Amino acid sequence: MGRSLFRKLLFDDSNEDEIVKEVVMDSTSQRKRRSYIICNHLAGHERLYLDYFTDSLVYPELVFWRRFQMICSLFLILFLKVEAHDLYFFQKRNGGKKLGLSSFQKITAALRMQQYVWIGETTALQSLKKSVTMVVDIFFEEYLRKPNNKTLLNC
Repeated sequence: MGRSLFRKLLFDDSNEDEIVKEVVMDSTSQRKRRSYIICNHLAGHERLYLDYFTDSLVYPELVFWRRFQMICSLFLILFLKVEAHDLYFFQKRNGGKKLGLSSFQKITAALRMQQYVWIGETTALQSLKKSVTMVVDIFFEEYLRKPNNKTLLNC
């Protein structure tokens, strides 16, 4: 609200209904909309898929190992099991009916590769939290164990 409206409220003896109308009109005319950032999620998915998961790879297995700290086949096992365990990792449409992030992008983001798949910080953190929970739920019995004395001494 501007200064002129406050002056009117202080010095004008007009009808209360008129003042209420003016306040309502003034507040509704200044409503701000959210800014929309155009992210090309589809291009990010295509780039990720073509670089690492097709028959004609852009980058060799060694580069995949350096970026993800695991071999591609292990990543694919994680991907399939985590995707099957939680619907969060499926690609969905947003409120504007546009496709959201793909499963590959969300799981890659969980492995701290946000810049590579063109996604925001919130999505990356949410993907990380969900994927850690899923990995513990899925692989706890098979891979995770309590530390033994030897492990504790090496810390």
